[in-house]
Amino acid sequence: MDWLQDAFFSPTALQAVVIVSMVSAIGLAIGRIKILGISLGITFVFFAGIVAGHFGITANEDMLTFVQNFGLILFVYTLGLQVGPGFFSSFKKEGITLNLLAVGVVLLGLLLVLFFRRVTDVSLPNLMGLLSGAVTNTPALGAAQQALLQTDPSGVKETAGMALACAVAYPMGVVGVILAVATMQRLAGAGIAGAKEQKIPKPNVAEFQVINPAVFNNSIKDVMRSAGKHFVISRIWRDGKVTIPTSDAILKEGDHLLVISEKTDVESIRLLFGEQADVDWNKEDIDWNTIDSHLISRRIVVTQRRLNGMRLGSLRLRNLYGINITRVNRAGFDLLASPGLRLQIGDRLTIVGEAPAVNNVGKILGDEVKRLTAPNLFAIFSGIVLGVLLGAFPIAIPGMSAPVKLGIAGGPIIVGILMGTFGPRLRVTTYTTQSANLMMRQFGIVIYLAGLGISSGAHFFETVFQTEGLVWIGLGFLLTMAPVSVMGFVARYFCKVDYAGTAGMLCGSMANPMALNYANTTVEGDEPSASYATVYPLSMFLRVITAQLMILLFA
Repeated sequence: MDWLQDAFFSPTALQAVVIVSMVSAIGLAIGRIKILGISLGITFVFFAGIVAGHFGITANEDMLTFVQNFGLILFVYTLGLQVGPGFFSSFKKEGITLNLLAVGVVLLGLLLVLFFRRVTDVSLPNLMGLLSGAVTNTPALGAAQQALLQTDPSGVKETAGMALACAVAYPMGVVGVILAVATMQRLAGAGIAGAKEQKIPKPNVAEFQVINPAVFNNSIKDVMRSAGKHFVISRIWRDGKVTIPTSDAILKEGDHLLVISEKTDVESIRLLFGEQADVDWNKEDIDWNTIDSHLISRRIVVTQRRLNGMRLGSLRLRNLYGINITRVNRAGFDLLASPGLRLQIGDRLTIVGEAPAVNNVGKILGDEVKRLTAPNLFAIFSGIVLGVLLGAFPIAIPGMSAPVKLGIAGGPIIVGILMGTFGPRLRVTTYTTQSANLMMRQFGIVIYLAGLGISSGAHFFETVFQTEGLVWIGLGFLLTMAPVSVMGFVARYFCKVDYAGTAGMLCGSMANPMALNYANTTVEGDEPSASYATVYPLSMFLRVITAQLMILLFA
């Protein structure tokens, strides 16, 4: 049985694989357990590693370092790929307000850390560990640890203390945001029927009648060009007949138009055409569905690599085939099918038209779903190389004795965002299925948490049950509650953001999907999720970058 003993206790590469995998499996199994409807999910892997470390189970130190570093790199890079396509667009219109509020949450946490550094005996590294746990953001912890080792290569003991602080604050970080959202719901009087108001721009269908002489006898493309707004005229009713127009179609006085646009543009479009009517799909005078008897609606997937990064309008599909593209779904979110929209591999276009025309468009776009199931690993590994190199690049800042480096967390997440955003324009296919991206992210963060817990678990319990541990718990709770409470108040009463939008913004700025699940149960619709998705990319980016800057500038 010596082989079995060696597999668990000899400090070899094989033993490290066994220990990390075992801790990960146990933590994931426990993570399925819910207490009062709340679970810490994969974070239990961290605590399983801490327990293993507490009982003296350890692994080869070099292997644990590799596991943590590679897991963190894989997580932040694939996260960047996921959020990249919506990163810059999240700053448009209402997204600006939500993102500014989320930045406020991040900055308030950092200011509290600097304040606690002055009024308590807790070191800045430990305070950054507490902040990482309080905002349930372990990648920020990894970034801060890497920055600390960059400034002091002998600071391994301090990085272990940061991990302990993160573990102490993490449970209350989860519960604290839920308590804040629940309190805000009670104060707002928002019940299950609340928050029907939609604040995130989403496609909207409305009927308009052309009574503005300025658009009489003008083509649709000329009207859209002069309007400066993105919208789609999907159908025209004229002389008792419903047709699908091309961009060259001429608008006449009295035409009734079915227009797809963003809700925020409805008033501008009403001023353009002159009159808006409520769309009633069953009214007798205009039956918008009559044309559907010989039309089909089909969702077609973009799989042709040559289309990656091309503008939708440059394909002239509407004029050539007489079809309408009513929706573009990307990564689970509907986008307006505007001519300037750049297509990406994996986009799903909802197309309405006659069957032969729709089938021809399908051939042009590809619509070969099997192509998407093949792994596109080139973008993963090449991006990781670029991210690590960017992270290692020294950036000289006036007034600092040593150059700053973005590290293995900052470099990969920046490259991931840039690859996800601009890769298609450079004809680089960055598409991975949502399940594949989620698998890589989950795998990366799980092995990172397992290695982190094992390497820092030896002194966890003796720290928690000392006076220092109780102080950490109190400070962690304040780091959770104060920023979300203050910015939640600002959002509701100064920025006039509704309850659902505020709740989603707070959950996204704190990277807390458990709190988001709770918020979604208190409203109808998906506005909390939409707000969460709007602020999550920038918040995640800021957490990782500012964690490093705090250590580099103030440690």
